[in-house]
Amino acid sequence: MGTKTESPDFASSSLPRHLVRGAVGFGALIGAFALMPVLGWPSLLLLPAGALALRGCPMCWTIGLVQTVSRGRLQRSCAEGRCTLRA
Repeated sequence: MGTKTESPDFASSSLPRHLVRGAVGFGALIGAFALMPVLGWPSLLLLPAGALALRGCPMCWTIGLVQTVSRGRLQRSCAEGRCTLRA
């Protein structure tokens, strides 16, 4: 019986691209609330843009950052029902 588990992949194709997505996403989320006194409720229109750039949530972006950095460095191998990570 196989024990293959599929986990979501939040990684980007490159680290600079992932960091730019983070800057845009977090900038939009912060801007939505920071601009509230100036623009009022229309500043909240930045929230969906921030969530889209972060692929749903800040934690998803953080998991993607770890996946992007570790991609190609960590190897997962499974044999006889045991899975291990190798560098």
